[in-house]
Amino acid sequence: MSIDYAAFRRELETFARQACPPEIRAVVAGGQKITKREYQAWQKILNDRGWGAPSWPVEVGGTGWDIRQRLIFEEVMAENDCPPLYHHGLGHIGPVIIRFGTPEQKARFLPRILDGSDWWCQGYSEPGSGSDLASLQTSARRDGDDWVVNGQKIWTSHAHEASMIYMLVRTSKEAKKQEGISLLLVPMDTPGITVRPIRTIDGWHHLNEVFFDEVRVRTDNLIGEEGKGWTCAKFLLERERLPPANVARLALMHRQVSALLQQAAQAAGGRRDFGVLQHKLLLCEAELQGARVMMAQATDDLIHQRPLGVQPSAIKMTCADVAQRLTTIALDAVGPEAAHRFLAEEGGEELPAATWIQNYMFTRARTIAGGTSEVQRNVIANALLGA
Repeated sequence: MSIDYAAFRRELETFARQACPPEIRAVVAGGQKITKREYQAWQKILNDRGWGAPSWPVEVGGTGWDIRQRLIFEEVMAENDCPPLYHHGLGHIGPVIIRFGTPEQKARFLPRILDGSDWWCQGYSEPGSGSDLASLQTSARRDGDDWVVNGQKIWTSHAHEASMIYMLVRTSKEAKKQEGISLLLVPMDTPGITVRPIRTIDGWHHLNEVFFDEVRVRTDNLIGEEGKGWTCAKFLLERERLPPANVARLALMHRQVSALLQQAAQAAGGRRDFGVLQHKLLLCEAELQGARVMMAQATDDLIHQRPLGVQPSAIKMTCADVAQRLTTIALDAVGPEAAHRFLAEEGGEELPAATWIQNYMFTRARTIAGGTSEVQRNVIANALLGA
């Protein structure tokens, strides 16, 4: 049976306008930091409608939508100032559990991702073990029915408010680096876990150090085979760089910056020329359309189990670059007179100028997190030109 995509879009638009609470849409529309509170509330609303996991199979609570429906969903939600789906649970560890988890693990973890009960963070990076992830040193040893974890993770987004962490640990030092790594799921309230904030230039608290001191984890919280966590990690990383939400976030940011330019031009009353910024915004829009096409192709390749090649690197690099340019346009629009309002107080009243300064600072990390743009360029060059 053919799908009426226009009717599907109208259904989504009506739902977004009616179901997403105004206070949540205001946070998103204003470019403010979306917190656990907004993400979880929206996830529950989506799950109650049966739309909690657009990319998951129907048999584990997904929608069964095709590629075009999923992209339309992301677009419509962004156009209506709805929060993007929180990636760590739905886009990262959820698909890993679906692919490598046991039936008992799927029954334990997937429903709590769907309804927003569990809030996940990722324990991959370590001090001195960034781009070379396989050199990680956090260890886990067997002790009866437990794994005992010791070590440190760093740059861990949302660890201070997460209930669960999925983490790579070294369970053997005898094999090659990649072959001695396993993937564990660990409740963040387990004794022996300490979280310390890492303060960043944007003034928003999102990064942390996480320390593990004799942390005991159930053996059945191991995903996949012992020592085969690198297979899970590669599966996850391939998807980490191309969730549809990447393009949706950029489309949302484009809307926000466009609105800001209009407001700034009106406020300036013709005293400033915004034509150059409008031109830059149009160039960003063109690249967004290109990223959307790449995303559709990559998603189709995933579904049909075709090699992705350099697509994840190209999409990640493009999205990071456009995000930085969009926030630069926004910062230029608010003008140098706003610079003294460097940051809005976290948890306090958000000032439009200060919020866009924070967004500008925040996006400086987009070309680093998840694999630096320099690394992505090397991946693409090696694939196209040969090492």
